[in-house]
Amino acid sequence: MKSPFPGVDPYLEQYWGDIHTSLMVYIRDQISDQLPRDLQARVEESVCVDVDKSPRRIYPDVVVIELPEFASSSAVAVADAVIAEPTIIPIPSEHPTQRHIEIVDLNSGNRVVTAIELLSPANKQEGSGRVTYRRKQRETIEAGISLVEVDLIRTGTFIVAAPEDGIPWKKRTPYIVYIRRAYRPEQAEIISVALEQAVPNFRIPLQHTDPDIVLQIQPLLDDCYRRGRYASIDYSQPARPKLDDKSAAWASRLIVSKTQ
Repeated sequence: MKSPFPGVDPYLEQYWGDIHTSLMVYIRDQISDQLPRDLQARVEESVCVDVDKSPRRIYPDVVVIELPEFASSSAVAVADAVIAEPTIIPIPSEHPTQRHIEIVDLNSGNRVVTAIELLSPANKQEGSGRVTYRRKQRETIEAGISLVEVDLIRTGTFIVAAPEDGIPWKKRTPYIVYIRRAYRPEQAEIISVALEQAVPNFRIPLQHTDPDIVLQIQPLLDDCYRRGRYASIDYSQPARPKLDDKSAAWASRLIVSKTQ
């Protein structure tokens, strides 16, 4: 059974630990089928970054690494799907993105190309989790790794690595996808996602010589709902966190229409 919501089901946020875990594996599996032979996707792979001569280990949700045993990349066509056109925003030059630092997975000697982060409440709320995540953002960018942040929760405050005041007001939606390409540090891409819409397909950057791959995340959210048996949710209760009055009225009408 599908969720009554066309996109992100706000009632799933209270179960985000389970959704996050499942979605990470689903994302890994989907993008793996599109990668060139010399790249590999891994979930929660620890990598070492050398920032200001101080090596540290960071833990992106999903990483794409280059396998050294393959000398060249095999071209992979972008999936035959409608893809969201991002809003391009400038990145202030004072952001530390100009240095080139070699990133090495100490277990295999592989170089990290792209990190995909699926945000959690701890990342967006005040406290040690937010501080730690900010540091991870900074170190990922300084290390020359392309960063994709997927924020599908309403809890907390703005956290993605984009300058918030650089995002047009019309693009400030409850959910957002942020894409920062390591080889294009002067700008970033924003995909805005309204509560009333399905999460659009969007591009994941690899190496600058590789074509982008496409992440179709809405079907994966639908799989989380179905496989997790979340049709048992009591939609007569308010979502947590609560929706604003306008969104709550829309959700109520939608739920009634889908459950009659």
